[in-house]
Amino acid sequence: MALIYETKNFIVESHEKPFLPRTDGGHIRIKVTDTSITDRTKLDAKTAIELMRLTMIVGEAFEIAMNNRGIPVIKINYQDMGNWAFKTGSAPFLHVHVFGRAINAVHQLWPESMYLPDRGTGFYEGFEALDQEDIREIREQIDIISAKEKYAEGKWCL
Repeated sequence: MALIYETKNFIVESHEKPFLPRTDGGHIRIKVTDTSITDRTKLDAKTAIELMRLTMIVGEAFEIAMNNRGIPVIKINYQDMGNWAFKTGSAPFLHVHVFGRAINAVHQLWPESMYLPDRGTGFYEGFEALDQEDIREIREQIDIISAKEKYAEGKWCL
């Protein structure tokens, strides 16, 4: 996973085995640094607020960045699941998948819901992860967007 951005409690990274190829909009994961936290109900209030703020910033940045890179993303989808950990006997940890949904998608067609079959099906074979230029652009947009008055930490009680 390529690091995009990091806060005290969360890591934003490019998913190297994406559920959605970059040309269909791309796939980012926001994961909690304390992997003993299994889902959002286990967060304290301040960390829950931090997660909401971060998902909003990342989603806004992701949409702008991918459009700047020539991928016509028109909607961002957010999903937190963790179900697949149980297939391997692993402990789940809180993470949010952030999907850019491109109007011209070929594999995960817009406006259909995301289709997430088991990795063993081969469905995701050949799905290209975000490239370094995508990541650079997303970082740049995160910096710009997080400086907006709307996202000032004081407004979020952070």
